Amino acid sequence: MANTETALKECLSSIDGATAAALVDYTSGMALGTLGGGKDFNLEVAAAGNTDVVRSKLRTMEHLGLKEEIEDILITLNTQYHLIRLLKGRGGSGLFLYLVLDGSRANLAMARHQLRRIEADLEI
Repeated sequence: MANTETALKECLSSIDGATAAALVDYTSGMALGTLGGGKDFNLEVAAAGNTDVVRSKLRTMEHLGLKEEIEDILITLNTQYHLIRLLKGRGGSGLFLYLVLDGSRANLAMARHQLRRIEADLEI
């Protein structure tokens, strides 16, 4: 079982093109852990903003009467992919992993597969 810091390090080291990762509580909008990003990409701001994305999608699904669960949300930009993976495991309710990928180096299918594996090993 991996803790938050180990899981975020694994995101950046094992997923091709990963440039930033965060574990976020979407009930509060706070990042519980961040890694990467840098001065040009504030992960705290990204965590709060993507909390709104998750809440909006969950609210829309409720209004539509959808009884599905979100696996992940993908946002594609000109040069980046942003992947949001809602945690399902024990203790993961209300949390998501947020991953930023360099679009020129990333393989989305592999990134999703790796993120799912990292989620399974994450101990909250």
